[in-house]
Amino acid sequence: MPDEITAQIAKDLGIDSLGADEQKSLIAQFGEVALKAATMSVVSKLTPEQQMEFMKLAEAGDAAAIKTFLDAAVPNHEELAKAAVAEEMKRFKEFQAP
Repeated sequence: MPDEITAQIAKDLGIDSLGADEQKSLIAQFGEVALKAATMSVVSKLTPEQQMEFMKLAEAGDAAAIKTFLDAAVPNHEELAKAAVAEEMKRFKEFQAP
């Protein structure tokens, strides 16, 4: 990840005063949590049958097929994912607050 992007993410997370290694570690951890939250937010809108189809597509690793599937199954999936990431950002900042 380019240094400028890392620096901006660190600033957004409120961890820019920490050392570079600690920033990178926290950003990586946050990224995993945010991705899981976004995925769960979207998957929760799918029927059980659609969830199975989503899992098959995810296992195949075809990002274009996943996007096409989600566009049809959950038209607002991008907004749901963004909202889930924003909520995780809020939680992270609250956790970091002294």
